[in-house]
Amino acid sequence: MKKSTILDPFKEARESKGFGEMNDQNDPVKMVLGHKDVRKCAHNWKTFQSGGEEVGRIVVPSEVHIREIRQIPFEVDPPEHKSYRDLVDPWFKRPLESAYQASLTEIINEVVDEALEKGVVEVVEGFSLKLQSRALTLLLNIPYDEADLWISWGTHVFRSEDTALDGDKANILYDYIDAQIDKAIANPGDDLYSVLLASEVNGKKMTKEEVKGVLILTFAGGRDTVINAVTNSIAYFADHPGSLERLRAEPEIMNTAIEELIRYFSPLTQMGRVVTEDTQVCEHAVKAQSRISMCWASANRDERVFDRANEVVLDRKVNPHVAFGFGTHNCLGATHARQIMKILLTTLTQKVKSMEILDCKENIEDLDEFKRKVGYDSINVKFNKL
Repeated sequence: MKKSTILDPFKEARESKGFGEMNDQNDPVKMVLGHKDVRKCAHNWKTFQSGGEEVGRIVVPSEVHIREIRQIPFEVDPPEHKSYRDLVDPWFKRPLESAYQASLTEIINEVVDEALEKGVVEVVEGFSLKLQSRALTLLLNIPYDEADLWISWGTHVFRSEDTALDGDKANILYDYIDAQIDKAIANPGDDLYSVLLASEVNGKKMTKEEVKGVLILTFAGGRDTVINAVTNSIAYFADHPGSLERLRAEPEIMNTAIEELIRYFSPLTQMGRVVTEDTQVCEHAVKAQSRISMCWASANRDERVFDRANEVVLDRKVNPHVAFGFGTHNCLGATHARQIMKILLTTLTQKVKSMEILDCKENIEDLDEFKRKVGYDSINVKFNKL
Protein backbone atom coordinates (compact mmCIF):
# COMPACT_ATOMS: atom_id res chain seq x y z
CA MET A 1 0.00 0.00 0.00
CA LYS A 2 1.35 3.41 -0.97
CA LYS A 3 2.07 5.93 1.77
CA SER A 4 -0.42 8.40 0.30
CA THR A 5 -3.34 5.94 0.43
CA ILE A 6 -6.34 7.02 2.51
CA LEU A 7 -8.50 4.03 3.36
CA ASP A 8 -12.26 4.01 3.90
CA PRO A 9 -12.95 2.80 7.46
CA PHE A 10 -16.70 3.44 7.12
CA LYS A 11 -17.51 0.95 4.34
CA GLU A 12 -18.88 -1.93 6.41
CA ALA A 13 -21.07 0.25 8.66
CA ARG A 14 -22.23 2.37 5.72
CA GLU A 15 -23.35 -0.67 3.75
CA SER A 16 -24.82 -2.68 6.64
CA LYS A 17 -26.75 -0.05 8.61
CA GLY A 18 -25.98 3.40 7.15
CA PHE A 19 -24.71 4.98 10.36
CA GLY A 20 -22.01 4.79 12.99
CA GLU A 21 -21.76 6.00 16.57
CA MET A 22 -19.14 7.87 18.52
CA ASN A 23 -18.88 9.54 21.89
CA ASP A 24 -17.72 13.15 21.94
CA GLN A 25 -16.96 14.41 25.45
CA ASN A 26 -19.90 12.38 26.86
CA ASP A 27 -22.16 13.75 24.13
CA PRO A 28 -23.08 10.88 21.75
CA VAL A 29 -23.02 11.51 18.01
CA LYS A 30 -24.91 9.47 15.41
CA MET A 31 -22.72 9.47 12.28
CA VAL A 32 -24.64 9.48 8.98
CA LEU A 33 -22.52 7.62 6.43
CA GLY A 34 -24.32 7.17 3.10
CA HIS A 35 -24.09 9.80 0.34
CA LYS A 36 -27.86 10.11 -0.12
CA ASP A 37 -28.54 10.26 3.63
CA VAL A 38 -25.77 12.80 4.24
CA ARG A 39 -27.12 15.13 1.55
CA LYS A 40 -30.68 14.68 2.84
CA CYS A 41 -29.67 15.65 6.39
CA ALA A 42 -27.53 18.57 5.23
CA HIS A 43 -30.44 19.90 3.19
CA ASN A 44 -32.90 19.62 6.09
CA TRP A 45 -31.69 22.48 8.26
CA LYS A 46 -35.01 22.74 10.12
CA THR A 47 -34.66 19.28 11.67
CA PHE A 48 -30.87 19.23 11.82
CA GLN A 49 -29.81 22.69 12.84
CA SER A 50 -26.50 24.54 12.78
CA GLY A 51 -27.62 27.28 15.15
CA GLY A 52 -29.16 26.67 18.53
CA GLU A 53 -28.31 27.89 22.00
CA GLU A 54 -25.09 25.94 22.55
CA VAL A 55 -22.34 27.66 20.58
CA GLY A 56 -19.76 25.25 19.20
CA ARG A 57 -21.76 22.07 19.69
CA ILE A 58 -22.11 21.19 16.01
CA VAL A 59 -18.35 20.89 15.59
CA VAL A 60 -16.94 17.40 16.14
CA PRO A 61 -15.19 17.43 18.57
CA SER A 62 -17.53 19.94 20.19
CA GLU A 63 -16.05 23.35 21.06
CA VAL A 64 -18.65 24.34 23.67
CA HIS A 65 -15.97 24.38 26.36
CA ILE A 66 -13.47 26.57 24.52
CA ARG A 67 -15.50 29.31 22.85
CA GLU A 68 -18.61 31.42 23.37
CA ILE A 69 -18.58 33.27 20.05
CA ARG A 70 -20.85 31.96 17.31
CA GLN A 71 -19.06 31.36 14.01
CA ILE A 72 -20.89 33.28 11.28
CA PRO A 73 -22.57 32.29 8.96
CA PHE A 74 -21.61 28.72 9.87
CA GLU A 75 -23.65 28.54 13.10
CA VAL A 76 -26.68 30.50 11.95
CA ASP A 77 -29.72 28.98 10.27
CA PRO A 78 -32.15 30.51 7.75
CA PRO A 79 -33.60 33.03 7.41
CA GLU A 80 -30.83 34.91 9.29
CA HIS A 81 -28.19 32.81 7.57
CA LYS A 82 -28.99 34.30 4.15
CA SER A 83 -28.47 37.86 5.35
CA TYR A 84 -24.98 37.08 6.62
CA ARG A 85 -24.14 34.87 3.65
CA ASP A 86 -25.20 37.51 1.12
CA LEU A 87 -22.92 39.98 2.89
CA VAL A 88 -19.76 37.86 2.98
CA ASP A 89 -20.12 35.83 -0.23
CA PRO A 90 -18.80 38.58 -2.58
CA TRP A 91 -15.65 38.93 -0.45
CA PHE A 92 -15.01 35.18 -0.45
CA LYS A 93 -15.57 35.03 -4.21
CA ARG A 94 -12.63 37.40 -4.80
CA PRO A 95 -10.31 34.46 -5.64
CA LEU A 96 -12.09 34.36 -9.03
CA GLU A 97 -10.57 37.77 -9.89
CA SER A 98 -7.47 37.79 -12.11
CA ALA A 99 -5.51 40.14 -9.82
CA TYR A 100 -6.16 37.88 -6.82
CA GLN A 101 -5.04 34.84 -8.79
CA ALA A 102 -1.88 36.61 -9.90
CA SER A 103 -0.98 37.42 -6.29
CA LEU A 104 -1.80 33.88 -5.16
CA THR A 105 0.40 32.53 -7.95
CA GLU A 106 3.32 34.60 -6.63
CA ILE A 107 2.78 33.24 -3.11
CA ILE A 108 2.62 29.62 -4.24
CA ASN A 109 5.59 30.00 -6.59
CA GLU A 110 7.64 31.28 -3.68
CA VAL A 111 6.74 28.30 -1.48
CA VAL A 112 7.50 25.81 -4.26
CA ASP A 113 10.79 27.55 -5.08
CA GLU A 114 11.80 27.39 -1.41
CA ALA A 115 11.09 23.66 -1.38
CA LEU A 116 13.11 23.07 -4.55
CA GLU A 117 15.99 25.10 -3.15
CA LYS A 118 16.04 23.06 0.08
CA GLY A 119 15.54 19.76 -1.70
CA VAL A 120 14.09 17.97 1.33
CA VAL A 121 11.18 19.55 3.20
CA GLU A 122 8.96 18.54 6.09
CA VAL A 123 5.78 19.35 4.20
CA VAL A 124 3.17 19.92 6.93
CA GLU A 125 4.91 22.84 8.66
CA GLY A 126 7.60 23.66 6.11
CA PHE A 127 5.34 23.82 3.05
CA SER A 128 1.58 23.53 3.66
CA LEU A 129 1.35 25.73 6.75
CA LYS A 130 3.45 28.39 5.03
CA LEU A 131 1.32 28.27 1.90
CA GLN A 132 -1.97 28.34 3.83
CA SER A 133 -0.90 31.22 6.09
CA ARG A 134 0.56 33.36 3.32
CA ALA A 135 -2.51 32.79 1.15
CA LEU A 136 -4.75 33.81 4.05
CA THR A 137 -3.18 37.28 4.11
CA LEU A 138 -4.50 37.66 0.57
CA LEU A 139 -7.99 36.50 1.55
CA LEU A 140 -8.08 38.95 4.47
CA ASN A 141 -6.36 41.67 2.40
CA ILE A 142 -3.76 42.41 5.07
CA PRO A 143 0.07 42.71 5.02
CA TYR A 144 1.93 39.60 3.84
CA ASP A 145 4.33 39.46 6.79
CA GLU A 146 1.41 38.87 9.19
CA ALA A 147 1.64 35.24 8.09
CA ASP A 148 4.86 34.81 10.08
CA LEU A 149 2.93 35.16 13.34
CA TRP A 150 0.28 32.63 12.27
CA ILE A 151 2.96 30.17 11.20
CA SER A 152 4.49 30.47 14.67
CA TRP A 153 1.21 29.21 16.17
CA GLY A 154 1.73 25.81 14.53
CA THR A 155 -0.63 23.76 12.43
CA HIS A 156 -3.58 23.52 14.84
CA VAL A 157 -5.57 26.44 16.19
CA PHE A 158 -7.47 24.57 18.92
CA ARG A 159 -5.15 21.63 19.57
CA SER A 160 -1.90 21.20 21.42
CA GLU A 161 0.31 18.13 21.34
CA ASP A 162 -1.34 16.44 24.32
CA THR A 163 -5.00 17.42 24.02
CA ALA A 164 -7.64 17.51 21.28
CA LEU A 165 -9.05 20.80 22.58
CA ASP A 166 -6.91 23.46 24.20
CA GLY A 167 -8.75 26.52 25.50
CA ASP A 168 -5.53 28.39 26.26
CA LYS A 169 -4.29 27.93 22.71
CA ALA A 170 -7.67 28.93 21.31
CA ASN A 171 -7.46 32.14 23.35
CA ILE A 172 -4.31 33.11 21.45
CA LEU A 173 -6.43 33.29 18.30
CA TYR A 174 -9.37 35.01 20.01
CA ASP A 175 -7.16 37.66 21.63
CA TYR A 176 -5.40 38.24 18.33
CA ILE A 177 -8.69 38.78 16.50
CA ASP A 178 -9.91 41.14 19.24
CA ALA A 179 -6.76 43.23 18.82
CA GLN A 180 -7.12 43.33 15.04
CA ILE A 181 -10.77 44.42 15.31
CA ASP A 182 -9.79 47.23 17.70
CA LYS A 183 -7.04 48.25 15.30
CA ALA A 184 -9.50 48.38 12.40
CA ILE A 185 -11.94 50.47 14.47
CA ALA A 186 -9.18 52.99 15.21
CA ASN A 187 -7.78 52.99 11.66
CA PRO A 188 -10.24 51.60 9.09
CA GLY A 189 -8.75 50.22 5.88
CA ASP A 190 -9.71 47.90 3.06
CA ASP A 191 -9.12 44.67 4.98
CA LEU A 192 -11.87 42.20 5.92
CA TYR A 193 -12.02 43.46 9.52
CA SER A 194 -12.77 47.01 8.36
CA VAL A 195 -15.21 45.96 5.66
CA LEU A 196 -17.24 43.92 8.13
CA LEU A 197 -17.21 46.67 10.77
CA ALA A 198 -18.63 49.09 8.18
CA SER A 199 -21.30 46.64 7.01
CA GLU A 200 -24.95 46.30 7.93
CA VAL A 201 -27.07 43.18 8.28
CA ASN A 202 -30.84 43.71 8.17
CA GLY A 203 -30.36 47.44 8.64
CA LYS A 204 -28.07 47.15 11.67
CA LYS A 205 -24.32 47.66 11.88
CA MET A 206 -22.44 44.45 12.58
CA THR A 207 -21.32 44.17 16.18
CA LYS A 208 -17.77 43.39 17.26
CA GLU A 209 -18.98 39.95 18.33
CA GLU A 210 -20.48 39.25 14.88
CA VAL A 211 -17.30 40.40 13.14
CA LYS A 212 -15.27 38.21 15.47
CA GLY A 213 -17.54 35.27 14.60
CA VAL A 214 -16.80 35.65 10.88
CA LEU A 215 -13.08 35.92 11.53
CA ILE A 216 -12.90 32.90 13.83
CA LEU A 217 -14.57 30.86 11.11
CA THR A 218 -12.16 32.22 8.50
CA PHE A 219 -9.09 31.41 10.57
CA ALA A 220 -10.16 28.07 12.01
CA GLY A 221 -12.26 26.67 9.17
CA GLY A 222 -9.64 27.09 6.50
CA ARG A 223 -6.53 26.06 8.41
CA ASP A 224 -6.39 22.30 8.98
CA THR A 225 -8.49 21.65 5.87
CA VAL A 226 -6.19 23.52 3.48
CA ILE A 227 -3.09 22.11 5.18
CA ASN A 228 -4.48 18.58 4.77
CA ALA A 229 -5.46 19.13 1.14
CA VAL A 230 -2.06 20.56 0.19
CA THR A 231 -0.06 17.96 2.14
CA ASN A 232 -2.10 15.05 0.79
CA SER A 233 -1.68 16.38 -2.75
CA ILE A 234 2.10 16.45 -2.37
CA ALA A 235 2.05 12.93 -0.96
CA TYR A 236 -0.20 11.64 -3.75
CA PHE A 237 1.95 12.99 -6.57
CA ALA A 238 5.10 11.77 -4.85
CA ASP A 239 3.59 8.29 -4.80
CA HIS A 240 2.13 8.60 -8.31
CA PRO A 241 4.66 10.36 -10.56
CA GLY A 242 2.69 9.22 -13.61
CA SER A 243 -0.26 11.33 -12.43
CA LEU A 244 1.92 14.44 -12.25
CA GLU A 245 3.16 13.67 -15.76
CA ARG A 246 -0.42 13.30 -16.91
CA LEU A 247 -1.42 16.71 -15.55
CA ARG A 248 1.63 18.16 -17.27
CA ALA A 249 0.54 16.62 -20.57
CA GLU A 250 -3.21 17.16 -20.14
CA PRO A 251 -3.78 20.51 -18.39
CA GLU A 252 -7.38 20.42 -19.64
CA ILE A 253 -8.26 17.88 -16.92
CA MET A 254 -6.89 20.10 -14.12
CA ASN A 255 -10.25 21.19 -12.69
CA THR A 256 -11.62 17.65 -12.82
CA ALA A 257 -8.49 16.34 -11.11
CA ILE A 258 -8.79 18.90 -8.31
CA GLU A 259 -12.36 17.90 -7.54
CA GLU A 260 -11.33 14.24 -7.53
CA LEU A 261 -8.40 14.81 -5.17
CA ILE A 262 -10.63 16.76 -2.81
CA ARG A 263 -13.22 13.97 -2.93
CA TYR A 264 -10.61 11.32 -2.18
CA PHE A 265 -8.86 13.29 0.58
CA SER A 266 -12.03 14.75 2.18
CA PRO A 267 -9.88 17.08 4.33
CA LEU A 268 -12.74 17.55 6.82
CA THR A 269 -14.11 14.18 7.95
CA GLN A 270 -17.48 15.28 9.30
CA MET A 271 -19.65 18.12 10.56
CA GLY A 272 -22.34 17.93 13.23
CA ARG A 273 -25.90 19.13 13.58
CA VAL A 274 -28.27 19.31 16.54
CA VAL A 275 -31.59 17.50 16.18
CA THR A 276 -34.58 19.80 16.77
CA GLU A 277 -37.29 17.13 17.03
CA ASP A 278 -37.66 13.39 17.49
CA THR A 279 -37.03 11.87 14.07
CA GLN A 280 -35.28 9.07 12.23
CA VAL A 281 -31.90 8.80 10.56
CA CYS A 282 -31.22 5.75 8.39
CA GLU A 283 -34.42 4.20 9.85
CA HIS A 284 -32.99 4.64 13.33
CA ALA A 285 -34.72 6.84 15.91
CA VAL A 286 -32.87 9.93 17.12
CA LYS A 287 -34.10 12.18 19.91
CA ALA A 288 -34.54 15.93 19.94
CA GLN A 289 -31.44 17.76 21.24
CA SER A 290 -29.20 14.82 20.37
CA ARG A 291 -26.45 15.20 17.77
CA ILE A 292 -25.82 13.73 14.36
CA SER A 293 -22.83 14.18 12.11
CA MET A 294 -22.78 14.23 8.35
CA CYS A 295 -19.71 12.19 7.51
CA TRP A 296 -18.41 13.77 4.30
CA ALA A 297 -15.49 11.35 4.12
CA SER A 298 -17.79 8.33 4.15
CA ALA A 299 -20.28 9.82 1.69
CA ASN A 300 -17.41 10.54 -0.71
CA ARG A 301 -16.50 6.83 -0.82
CA ASP A 302 -20.06 5.55 -1.31
CA GLU A 303 -19.76 2.98 -4.11
CA ARG A 304 -23.45 3.40 -4.94
CA VAL A 305 -22.50 6.85 -6.22
CA PHE A 306 -18.81 6.69 -7.15
CA ASP A 307 -17.38 4.00 -9.42
CA ARG A 308 -13.93 2.90 -8.18
CA ALA A 309 -14.63 4.98 -5.10
CA ASN A 310 -11.34 4.12 -3.38
CA GLU A 311 -9.18 5.13 -6.32
CA VAL A 312 -8.14 8.57 -7.54
CA VAL A 313 -9.61 8.89 -11.04
CA LEU A 314 -8.20 12.18 -12.27
CA ASP A 315 -10.64 12.49 -15.17
CA ARG A 316 -13.74 11.35 -13.24
CA LYS A 317 -16.66 12.58 -15.33
CA VAL A 318 -19.42 12.73 -12.68
CA ASN A 319 -18.31 13.76 -9.20
CA PRO A 320 -21.06 14.91 -6.80
CA HIS A 321 -18.68 14.94 -3.82
CA VAL A 322 -19.62 16.67 -0.59
CA ALA A 323 -16.14 17.57 0.64
CA PHE A 324 -17.19 21.23 0.80
CA GLY A 325 -20.48 20.37 2.48
CA PHE A 326 -23.90 20.47 0.90
CA GLY A 327 -26.96 22.67 0.96
CA THR A 328 -27.36 25.91 2.88
CA HIS A 329 -24.14 25.67 4.86
CA ASN A 330 -21.72 24.75 2.08
CA CYS A 331 -18.13 25.87 2.63
CA LEU A 332 -17.62 29.64 2.53
CA GLY A 333 -13.94 29.26 1.63
CA ALA A 334 -14.39 26.72 -1.19
CA THR A 335 -13.48 29.20 -3.94
CA HIS A 336 -10.25 30.16 -2.18
CA ALA A 337 -9.37 26.50 -1.55
CA ARG A 338 -10.01 25.51 -5.16
CA GLN A 339 -7.79 28.32 -6.43
CA ILE A 340 -5.00 27.26 -4.07
CA MET A 341 -5.22 23.72 -5.40
CA LYS A 342 -5.38 24.81 -9.04
CA ILE A 343 -2.39 27.13 -8.82
CA LEU A 344 -0.40 24.68 -6.69
CA LEU A 345 -0.91 21.78 -9.09
CA THR A 346 -0.17 23.98 -12.10
CA THR A 347 3.03 25.21 -10.45
CA LEU A 348 4.11 21.66 -9.62
CA THR A 349 3.69 20.63 -13.27
CA GLN A 350 5.78 23.61 -14.35
CA LYS A 351 8.64 23.32 -11.86
CA VAL A 352 8.77 19.87 -10.25
CA LYS A 353 10.01 16.78 -12.06
CA SER A 354 9.19 14.38 -9.25
CA MET A 355 8.86 14.04 -5.49
CA GLU A 356 9.80 11.26 -3.11
CA ILE A 357 8.40 10.50 0.36
CA LEU A 358 11.33 9.80 2.68
CA ASP A 359 9.37 9.14 5.87
CA CYS A 360 6.08 10.12 7.42
CA LYS A 361 3.90 9.99 10.52
CA GLU A 362 0.21 9.66 9.74
CA ASN A 363 -2.49 11.76 11.43
CA ILE A 364 -5.16 9.27 12.49
CA GLU A 365 -8.49 10.51 13.80
CA ASP A 366 -9.94 8.35 16.58
CA LEU A 367 -13.69 8.23 15.98
CA ASP A 368 -14.39 5.38 18.40
CA GLU A 369 -15.50 2.52 16.13
CA PHE A 370 -13.66 4.15 13.23
CA LYS A 371 -10.03 5.16 12.82
CA ARG A 372 -9.49 7.45 9.84
CA LYS A 373 -6.30 8.81 8.32
CA VAL A 374 -6.95 12.46 7.58
CA GLY A 375 -3.40 13.39 6.61
CA TYR A 376 -0.02 13.54 8.30
CA ASP A 377 1.50 14.84 11.50
CA SER A 378 4.75 15.04 9.57
CA ILE A 379 6.02 13.96 6.16
CA ASN A 380 9.49 14.51 4.72
CA VAL A 381 9.56 14.82 0.96
CA LYS A 382 12.40 15.26 -1.53
CA PHE A 383 11.59 17.73 -4.31
CA ASN A 384 13.37 17.30 -7.68
CA LYS A 385 13.57 20.18 -10.14
CA LEU A 386 12.16 19.82 -13.62
